[in-house]
Amino acid sequence: MAVGMIEVYGLVAAFAACDAGCKAANVSVEPFDRNKPANADDLAVPLVVLVKFRGDVADVQAAMEAAARAVPNAVCKHIIANPNKAMETILKINGMDRTESSS
Repeated sequence: MAVGMIEVYGLVAAFAACDAGCKAANVSVEPFDRNKPANADDLAVPLVVLVKFRGDVADVQAAMEAAARAVPNAVCKHIIANPNKAMETILKINGMDRTESSS
């Protein structure tokens, strides 16, 4: 299963990208992730949000194209056709998850 990632500025843009991608293709969406850029004080929207689409390669490509059209000023985008197990572990990291892990 492929994963497509698109980083956008702010939650509204993330929802717009997510909506466009989900309407364009048969994909699922993982929880959003966030990052505060180093130059956050210089930005109008100091939050970068990562939207991740999952599905077969063709559907993820269609979702990513639609998301990029909906949010043309995306920070970055990339598709991984078949992530390996190590990459899957990294993809599960989520900066918006506020739960604390127990030891």
